[in-house]
Amino acid sequence: MRARPATGRLFPLLHVLGMILGVFGLTMLLPLAISEFTDDAAQRAYDVAVLATLAAGLALWLAGRHRRQELRAWDGILLVVLTWLLTPLFAALPLLIYLPGLSFTDAYFETMSGLTTTGATVLTGLDKLPASIHIWRAQLHWLGGLGVIVLVVAVLPLLGVGGRQMFRAETPGPMKDDKLTPRMAETAKGLWKVYSLLTLACIGLYWAFGMTPADAVVHAFSVMGLGGFSSHDASFGYFRSLPLELITVVFAAIAGLNFSLHFLALRGRSLAPYRTDPEIRWYFLFLLGSCLGLGLLLWLLGIYTSLPQALRDASFSVVSMATTLGLATADFGQWPTFMGLWLLFLCSFTTSAGSTGGGIKMLRAVLLYKQVHRELMRLLHPRAEIPVRLGSRTVPDKILYAVLAFFFVYVASIVALSFLLSLSGLDILTAFSAVVVTLNNTGPGLGRVGPSTTFAGLTDFQTWLCTFSMLLGRLELFTLLVVLTPVFWRR
Repeated sequence: MRARPATGRLFPLLHVLGMILGVFGLTMLLPLAISEFTDDAAQRAYDVAVLATLAAGLALWLAGRHRRQELRAWDGILLVVLTWLLTPLFAALPLLIYLPGLSFTDAYFETMSGLTTTGATVLTGLDKLPASIHIWRAQLHWLGGLGVIVLVVAVLPLLGVGGRQMFRAETPGPMKDDKLTPRMAETAKGLWKVYSLLTLACIGLYWAFGMTPADAVVHAFSVMGLGGFSSHDASFGYFRSLPLELITVVFAAIAGLNFSLHFLALRGRSLAPYRTDPEIRWYFLFLLGSCLGLGLLLWLLGIYTSLPQALRDASFSVVSMATTLGLATADFGQWPTFMGLWLLFLCSFTTSAGSTGGGIKMLRAVLLYKQVHRELMRLLHPRAEIPVRLGSRTVPDKILYAVLAFFFVYVASIVALSFLLSLSGLDILTAFSAVVVTLNNTGPGLGRVGPSTTFAGLTDFQTWLCTFSMLLGRLELFTLLVVLTPVFWRR
């Protein structure tokens, strides 16, 4: 095949990418307003960041304004990757300017962690940082929760730019062709309406039960985006409040479900979508079973003398890690190793397809289980036709093959990145857990990256590997990997 010049294929995307950066620059006005109101000395950082982001967006828009066209699948994939690479770059500007001792590597890691809703941090002294910085970090979680692209898709159709290709590349889960509404803009608006209403409810409850307004906004943004940024070094353990922990558990569990269910339930004013969802029973089975199991183990092993306290800390840790939220009230790194590994196992698959969480998603895990069961039945009944079903739907073999391929690449990515981190000098527990929690967009791991520590102790090479792992996981492996193949850049 004859290669086509890469620049010729990029120009039609610049117009859309410029608009995305322009909208992203406008989102910085919220922390800027808070900085002006509180006079926290971060105003200059936001002034420069807003102007630089808007200027870059305008330059890209001007460069591509004469080459506008309907986006194809190739364009959608590349636009998603470029967006997720560029937005953390501009998001890092307020941190780089306000925190002069912060390196570019660490700043980019921090904002990539924010936008991918990972929640891993390199910052310490969080209690001393101004509210505007905390809100900016948490706002990255909120924006990344359903994807920067889906947010802008609600606007782009009004400007004559189609968005379905971008949505397909961005939306997690193996069944990306299901339509919630006939029009892409309506879908995006509906999802963000539900997302915003739940966020406001979470903020209101946090505030009502004792959080300051700033803390309520920060933690509600983190919870609904299933990120793990907090405004305190002690994470959620700073509050030691049972009502606040219960609010977090409930909203994290909601955010870990498919937002399509919330949208359809709200639109139809019915709980029927939840009753027919093939993931939801498995989802709550693993959550409830793990909460009870780990709580009882902590009590029986004598790590906690009080069963209610054991169940309380175990339940928060299970829901937080399983939904890939990553906030912590207890240092589970000090628990028996089995328990920490079980939490890593949960964060790998528990969240639903279409949620704001990471991992391979419960839908894929259920399909893998059903495929294994089918193969076992075929050994007993070689001539039987045994379809794989999700509810009343028969799953085509092409979807099963895609899920198997995804799982293979997922495991291969964990192995390869763990070996690289181990080769760079990390102990194997730290290396493995760092890869698992970044690939699954979870946050705290084990060893040197446990809940009581940060990722600041990693070298630049190790930090960039974890940054790549976060992006790889957020874009569901193939969206990023396909761009790295030579054939992608040919006709």
